[in-house]
Amino acid sequence: MIQEPFASGSSWMHGIDPRLRVSGAALYAVVVAVSYDFWALGAALMLSLAAALVARLRFREVLRRLRAPMVFLLLLWVVLPWSQEGEALATLGAVTFTRAGVILSAQISLKTTAMLVAFMALVATMSVDTLGHTLSRLYLPDKLIHLLLLSYRYIFVLEQEYQRLVRAMKIRNFQPKSDLHSYRTYAYLVGMLFVRASERARRVYSAMICRGFTGRFISLRRYPPNVRNRLFSLAAVLSLTLLVTLEWLRHWF
Repeated sequence: MIQEPFASGSSWMHGIDPRLRVSGAALYAVVVAVSYDFWALGAALMLSLAAALVARLRFREVLRRLRAPMVFLLLLWVVLPWSQEGEALATLGAVTFTRAGVILSAQISLKTTAMLVAFMALVATMSVDTLGHTLSRLYLPDKLIHLLLLSYRYIFVLEQEYQRLVRAMKIRNFQPKSDLHSYRTYAYLVGMLFVRASERARRVYSAMICRGFTGRFISLRRYPPNVRNRLFSLAAVLSLTLLVTLEWLRHWF
């Protein structure tokens, strides 16, 4: 199963309307992505960390989820500082590190970290089914939302089918080798997996029709208007205004 360590909680952030959180995260990501001023990017990182504190995210879990993008950022720091043209900042043997490369690496690092932490605080604090219903209420295409929810629900079922077929192969003493028999066996495995997936999809569709499915999933969760939503909206507007102002001042000073 896909782990959702941040979805369950009773923090102030968990009680906010998911529509506000998803919309705020999307607008925040756009503003941060087009920002280049270090004051704006530093403020964005501080705002993301503040949102994580409000959501009561476990620091160790946040770091664990940042490990993969940090590897990518490390590769950027290895390549960009000496591959970008510009004013020389330092020289190590035949390699010259430029100011433009270092600045670009720092900007990408700040943007990536700020957006990832913000999405953990705003979007990862809701379950996948809640996210699907939220996207539906934001008028995204129904087919896309159905694909998200059904994939999340049945990808684990298909994984169980795959493990069952693999166990059956091992019970029959199948030993993978680099020969035609092994290739044919794996081809049969993939083909049987598609056959079973198609059959299960047919049964699921029939069951949904029998239960009166009309093309729309209904959520029992409700997020009525309250003071918390208004405060979050105000904080989001002020935060975005601050970032835009800091980036705008960059072109004047």
